[in-house]
Amino acid sequence: MAAHHLILGTLTDVITGETLDDTLDERHRQRVAKLLLGDKGYEGQDITARFPVTVQAGERRARVPVDFLIRVGGVAGMLIRYGPGSLVTRHRPTLALARLAAPHTVPVVVVTNGRDADILSGTDGRILGSGLNAIPTRSDLEALLRHFDFPKISAERAERESRIVYAYEVDDSCPCDDTICRLSGEERE
Repeated sequence: MAAHHLILGTLTDVITGETLDDTLDERHRQRVAKLLLGDKGYEGQDITARFPVTVQAGERRARVPVDFLIRVGGVAGMLIRYGPGSLVTRHRPTLALARLAAPHTVPVVVVTNGRDADILSGTDGRILGSGLNAIPTRSDLEALLRHFDFPKISAERAERESRIVYAYEVDDSCPCDDTICRLSGEERE
């Protein structure tokens, strides 16, 4: 139990059916999940909630969860990361995660605080849209994926992106944040 969150009881994850702690942050995540399953036309099997990405900075390793990784036709097409407050401060680490979460750059990156959203290009970080309504529908994402080149990330670039995520999400995390798993040297993915 994360000590820095007010636990209001439990709720059921609309994607996985799991029972989760009912926090204000989780309510925002569930609102986004309902939007994806409803208005945006995604199916439960398209969405992986709390997708773990292993990052490393030197000898230090950690597993950082991505709120939603969306695959259409088995291909990772969109990554969504929730965080309270300012969206702009979350752009860079979320773009870095989009370059580590799949064998290719994830083309669409969404940074949201549950009330607003910035939709970014995973390849170059430019803003594609703003607001929750700008999140691509399943059919929009399918069309985009048909014309996407799926650029691979070099090992050197992946190392730099991993260090960025580690700095933002692990080094700068609250000590009582239980969503990040710090790994010892002996543990493997």
